[in-house]
Amino acid sequence: MSRLAIPASIDGTPSGSHAALHAVAKSLGSVPNLFRLVAHSPAALQGYLGIGAALRGAELDGRTQTRIALAVAESNGCAYCLAAHAWLGRHVAKLDDAEIAANRGGHSNDPRADAAVTFASTLVRSRGHVTDAALAAVRAQGWSDAAIVEIVLTVALNTFTNYVNEVARTEICLLYTS
Repeated sequence: MSRLAIPASIDGTPSGSHAALHAVAKSLGSVPNLFRLVAHSPAALQGYLGIGAALRGAELDGRTQTRIALAVAESNGCAYCLAAHAWLGRHVAKLDDAEIAANRGGHSNDPRADAAVTFASTLVRSRGHVTDAALAAVRAQGWSDAAIVEIVLTVALNTFTNYVNEVARTEICLLYTS
């Protein structure tokens, strides 16, 4: 049972969240629990969706973002995000079980992606205090300064959702309704 109320529908959220949630429903075909939970604060919902939209046009590709999301969720112990990102990894990013397992361990089976996921995992564990060697390792695999900033943003966005879900103890439900 969630410790924060999860509105049963879009109508159960503040009116300032309705338009954004209708857009989520149109895009995903449903409104997952996380979105309805964050919708308690229209400002938080807009920020979350805005960062997510900005990252869709990032240098850091979506598959790598999903890999990082799995590593961050594992590090933060967020069962909801692990379930969601494992599903997205399999069905959207087309990651196999071995890759998902590697990502949860803070790595990737792809050398270039491994540099990004390892850097993200190091970032979480060190709370941002990464070494020069950690930066050199991610750069050595061809990640630009822009991509490094996007890795940091991906970690921050996923840490936000991990923390919200852990505070709320959001119910894992992969068959959503709007």
